[in-house]
Amino acid sequence: MNEQTQWQAVLDRDARQDGAFVYAVKTTGVYCRPSCASRQPRRENVLFFSSPAEAAAAAYRACKRCRPDQPTQTAPEFVAQARALLDAEGGLPLSELGARLGVSPFHLQRAFSKTVGLSPAQYARAARMKKVKTELRGGATVTDAVYAAGYGAPSRLYETAGRLGMTPAAYGKGGRGERIAHAVAPSALGLVLVAATAAGICAVSFGESEDGLVAGLRSEFPAAEIAVAAEPAEREGLLACARAIAAHIAGAPTDLARFPIDLHGTVFQTQVWRALRDIPRGQTRTYAQVAVAIGRPGAARAVAQACGANHAAVIVPCHRVVAAGGALGGYKWGAARKQRILANESARIATS
Repeated sequence: MNEQTQWQAVLDRDARQDGAFVYAVKTTGVYCRPSCASRQPRRENVLFFSSPAEAAAAAYRACKRCRPDQPTQTAPEFVAQARALLDAEGGLPLSELGARLGVSPFHLQRAFSKTVGLSPAQYARAARMKKVKTELRGGATVTDAVYAAGYGAPSRLYETAGRLGMTPAAYGKGGRGERIAHAVAPSALGLVLVAATAAGICAVSFGESEDGLVAGLRSEFPAAEIAVAAEPAEREGLLACARAIAAHIAGAPTDLARFPIDLHGTVFQTQVWRALRDIPRGQTRTYAQVAVAIGRPGAARAVAQACGANHAAVIVPCHRVVAAGGALGGYKWGAARKQRILANESARIATS
């Protein structure tokens, strides 16, 4: 690690680099961990040391806030242990989680969120719901799935059933007895289909035939009723979303965030999709940049796979992620569509 990389870690307060080096500040005579929350110094006043012992030998004293001279775990170690505990035991209070790991709740919350991309509470909720879905898909009863996932009672699962878009029992049956409505509208990129559960938009896709688009809905809920929206209010709501998407890809100003979504994926996929929605219109990021943004540098290929698993075109803007060097990269709905959407988004920014 060179000094430029070390300085960037200090600017980012990167807890993953705790233990790799310490930095000392000439004007205060103090040395700190990279993640220290103290006021950041000017670059010209900073020296880097490979260990606390080297900093102490150079007459610097340990920071009382981050205690770099104390033998503590590095962020990846205790974050990994926190994830394992949450996977095994569900939603532990932050104070208890920190006490069991020997880490302050503040430091744990900050390091966990930076490394994983979700707070411990958000991660626990996502992990629980994933386990519920896995158990139900495997044939478990709702009661067994509830307790296997760490819920204290069935009522707690039903309180969050909206995240499934249907009741847990119905999800376990592949959506049997439930209904997913859809509507199709024309756009500059061909037909656009918008589908929704009772909880929100679950799919947006482009294609040339309605039959082909509808067939794509059946993989997630093979036993659900896939139906054309018939009720006037329902149909108009879906068509309003389809028209907004068509307007967006044509370059018009739109507010797609107003439409509720009901998407389900792994914890990692959820992190990626959230990061994609933070990319401003008219801008792009590489797969590697998205990986860094969610605290998973080196996971560029996995980011690309998560983009490919996105079922909600444009609403979750995976088209804004490109390959290194400026190449477009992949796009589930075709490179030509991706290029046109990006061009229209950039043109709108340039003329606004």
